[in-house]
Amino acid sequence: MTNLLNHFLLFVLAGIGMLLVPLLIGRFLRPSLPSEAKDSIYECGEPTIGSSYIQFDLRFYTVALLFIIFDVEIAFFFPWALVYGNAMQLADQGLTGSAREVLSERLLTAPGGGAETVITAANAQTLGLTGFCDILIFFGVLMVGFAYVWKRGDLDWVRAVGSAEIGRGGEASGSGDSA
Repeated sequence: MTNLLNHFLLFVLAGIGMLLVPLLIGRFLRPSLPSEAKDSIYECGEPTIGSSYIQFDLRFYTVALLFIIFDVEIAFFFPWALVYGNAMQLADQGLTGSAREVLSERLLTAPGGGAETVITAANAQTLGLTGFCDILIFFGVLMVGFAYVWKRGDLDWVRAVGSAEIGRGGEASGSGDSA
């Protein structure tokens, strides 16, 4: 247990060192020549107009979170595809003994297990069917979340402001103006 703790502490110290060493090197080597132009605030190379203390629309945050959620969930498809592909190759009845052993080692990540670790075609078919059902459930939950977000209107960039009809000149109809 002490050996594991030592490895963990070494890993943490190495991580902290990899963060701090480049920062310290940069701090000591870079020139410090402040000027009014360098200290000014700009966005995309343009001077700012007005105060920088404005309230951002919540839709930017919502769209960013939705992108991250769906992007991360798509990343889970790749390991599944690898395991499912190997299982479906093993489900082939015409697979030879040496090829079945190599694929079994790859799927189980157990090098040189011998005959007792070779996956039969029936077991591979069961594994493939289970994996396919798992990904259908995973994808179903993902689509239910997507439908919920869509139905709620979080994917609509421009939302309706109110139920009043907008008349000519940007005024609400029925405002008392008669033309």
